[in-house]
Amino acid sequence: MTPIFFPIHLFPSIEYYAYLVRADHYIFEGEDHFQKQTYRNRYSIYGANGKLNLNIPIIHKTGSRFYKDTPISYDMDWQRNHIKSLKSAYQSSPYFEFYEDEITPLFTSKEKYLIDFNIKSFILVNDLLQLDVDIKKTTEYIPNPEQQDLRNYFHTKKESQQEFDSYIQVFSPEKGFIKNLSILDLLFNEGPNATTYLENIKLL
Repeated sequence: MTPIFFPIHLFPSIEYYAYLVRADHYIFEGEDHFQKQTYRNRYSIYGANGKLNLNIPIIHKTGSRFYKDTPISYDMDWQRNHIKSLKSAYQSSPYFEFYEDEITPLFTSKEKYLIDFNIKSFILVNDLLQLDVDIKKTTEYIPNPEQQDLRNYFHTKKESQQEFDSYIQVFSPEKGFIKNLSILDLLFNEGPNATTYLENIKLL
């Protein structure tokens, strides 16, 4: 089977997971350089004032650097901010209480490297979605693979062109539906139905 190349994102988008659930074989990029303003250290949720981006700060150094060697900064208490933001956004959602005890510990341990935190959170979310995903990483960077390459497909500044059926979000009755947020939005609002929702997305 031909693998699909995926990036390793922080609480990936719904579109990301729509591709993942359809993949028969996949490999995750572990040898690329860190790129700013990507979903490697950012994810989007639905807050009281609309779309809210949450970021994990990193320790900046001059020159190029491998993603796997990018350290997390703990100068600011971003962990407390993320937990507070998630509770504020989703504590009244149908399934937040059900998953809270699983998600919260992610923000209490201090991983040194960003990629380690992302993989740890990725494994947990996959377990909650009941997805059997083998986290097999690349051992070298291949610039132009012959296989399908999604490593740079998902952009923070380019809106997805996919069509997403609406589902009830905490603030959507008042403010409208926001599509393609972090998988956490779908998980907290749809719970066990999240995987079915992902499988029903008609990808372009």
